[in-house]
Amino acid sequence: MRIIEEIIGKEVLDSSAIVIGKVKDVDVNFETKSLDSFILGKGGISEGLGLSKGETIVPYDMVKKIGDKILLNELMNENIVEEDE
Repeated sequence: MRIIEEIIGKEVLDSSAIVIGKVKDVDVNFETKSLDSFILGKGGISEGLGLSKGETIVPYDMVKKIGDKILLNELMNENIVEEDE
């Protein structure tokens, strides 16, 4: 999907403009043809080397705007899930 290719690699910022991470994958619902969530890596050199531990899952309904970066509506820690690999 072309849209997914454009989203992967974008930085995700919370409402305070703090970088949470970079999109490394997306969760797509193929039945409804919609994005369910973004899967973020921690970013930086450790992710590039494959040393990053865990990932962060951000529900799509938290997204305010997608442009050069992805901006979230607000910082809602209870809706963000961190998983260890």
